[in-house]
Amino acid sequence: MRPFLNRRLLPAAAALGLGLLLAACTSIPLPPLETPPPVAPAAAAEPPPPAAPSLERPRARWVAARFEDLPGWEADRLQAWWPAFLAGCVRPPAPWQAACAQARQLAATGLAGDEPALRRWLQGELRVWRVEGLEGQTEGLMTGYHEPLMAASRRASTQRKVPLHGVPADLASRRPWWTRQQIDTLPAAQAALKGREIAWLEDPLDALVLHIQGSGRLRVTEPDGSQRWVRLAFAGHNDQPYRSVGRWLIEQGELTLAEASWPGIKAWARRNPKRLQEMLWQNPRYVFFREEPLTDPTVGPRGAQGVPLTPGRSIAVDPLSIPYGTPVWLDTTEPLSPQPLRRLVQAQDTGSAITGAVRADYFWGWGEDAESQAGRTRQPLRAWVLWPRDQTP
Repeated sequence: MRPFLNRRLLPAAAALGLGLLLAACTSIPLPPLETPPPVAPAAAAEPPPPAAPSLERPRARWVAARFEDLPGWEADRLQAWWPAFLAGCVRPPAPWQAACAQARQLAATGLAGDEPALRRWLQGELRVWRVEGLEGQTEGLMTGYHEPLMAASRRASTQRKVPLHGVPADLASRRPWWTRQQIDTLPAAQAALKGREIAWLEDPLDALVLHIQGSGRLRVTEPDGSQRWVRLAFAGHNDQPYRSVGRWLIEQGELTLAEASWPGIKAWARRNPKRLQEMLWQNPRYVFFREEPLTDPTVGPRGAQGVPLTPGRSIAVDPLSIPYGTPVWLDTTEPLSPQPLRRLVQAQDTGSAITGAVRADYFWGWGEDAESQAGRTRQPLRAWVLWPRDQTP
């Protein structure tokens, strides 16, 4: 509550108060004024540490890092990575020519058998960069792929009537070429492929696998009944967009994200044979192959860099993020497991679905185990690249 004041008494009260104050000032000595202690100047704020150097590629940013930043770096066996690196040095990109020349000399001296010496050489010659998206995203996705092994025949039969085609004569003059559905339904598209059949498979899903993986091994039955192994290599495609049939099944509510592995897609197809063609047509891209002799079954297929892929040590990347021939440190996990998968690999291939900064497709090799692992690989990923110290990325 505000106190009541008699406004007529205010001047008198003020005068009386002032007189008492003056009286006090003349009759009571005041203590001397104390000089306030000097105020220490505020400590200057410590400047923030300088930002790590970075550079931008068309689809990624590289940020300077250290070998100490690589999770599990000391635990990896670099001797297992070394053959993949030397394979890439057969066709080295320009920034890697000097490092590859050194590597070949060191290989001749037996460096591959000396793990500590190999690690010292690598840490002395290469520099670490963290890979992230242009907006700073440091986590991405790792999937897997493999080289399929399939039985095929040179001639069509009641059992094997799914063709694998070589490049059509008019592919260069017709862009885009016919879609997968048009190839299956239009007489003009079928006429353009007549005589281009390399071999015939039994299961259309096997043909789709070859189209997605881009290469494969066939145990071909010849017209005389003999059998031999050959390799199908990627030779081109119809310039149509790639679309994931697994993603389509998720959007249709047929599979969950966890179920949309290749084993899950095959199981769905067995349960829904009448919808198989509908599912296949969701991916309009169609791949054409060329046949190559399989002279050494221990050597992998050639990737986009033009060198053989090494199981467990080669990956497919987006070359606008990571150039071919670059060593890449992966920090991810095993398929369907929390166990870490941390190792040095080589960027030696690409794929139509492999786009973006922190994105890799891990080459598992060939055979049943590789197929099983590749079909289940969909892991969170962090990645670093190693680059020659004397070269500008």
